[in-house]
Amino acid sequence: MFGQFKPVAFEPYGRRRNGWRLPRWLVLLLAGTVIGVAGVMLVQDRYLPPRLSAAEGAQLRSAFEQAGAERLRLQRELADASQRLQTALAEKKRQDDELAAPRAAAQRARDDLAAVIAALPPDPRGGSVEVRGARFSAQGGALAYDVVLTRERDAAKPLAGVMQLSVAGASARGAETSVSLKPVEVSIGSHQILRGSLPLPEGFKPRQATVQVLDRAGGKALGMRVMLVK
Repeated sequence: MFGQFKPVAFEPYGRRRNGWRLPRWLVLLLAGTVIGVAGVMLVQDRYLPPRLSAAEGAQLRSAFEQAGAERLRLQRELADASQRLQTALAEKKRQDDELAAPRAAAQRARDDLAAVIAALPPDPRGGSVEVRGARFSAQGGALAYDVVLTRERDAAKPLAGVMQLSVAGASARGAETSVSLKPVEVSIGSHQILRGSLPLPEGFKPRQATVQVLDRAGGKALGMRVMLVK
């Protein structure tokens, strides 16, 4: 009876485990990592663009560098174009400033001329076109003339017509005669100043000139005045 007795070992912390196993949290962590990597690879293969090879990557990098160089070139060209534009604008402003004074002087001259014409005595005969003033002189076988014509101030558009000069005087033989000179085309707005000369017959000595404004050669008279030739 006492020969079958076996000693029993005392284990204060309970029974010993047969072998070592991974902690459950570590197993879950590793499984999640594997699943995540597999999911990333699946998404890359099915939904993302394919991966580039080394040669394709080098080609893409070269294309990017060329695009950058082209962008820099275009930026330089844009800067040059902007500079040229600024220079052109500055030159235009300078020219406008230079032309401002002549324009103002021309406007003052027009205003002065309009004031002088307004101060001329009216045409005694009246008419739709008035001969406000005229000056005639015989020079070298021609009749030099300066004639001022005016219309109503509210004239809508220029009036086209002709100025016909008839000159009375002495012929080369001394006889009194009258000659009609070549018609002069006119276009009268509010006023027009005619200046020029017309040939006279050889030996003719003019004494007075009759100014007629017609709507056309040989047409309706719009105004007339008789002036002396000096």
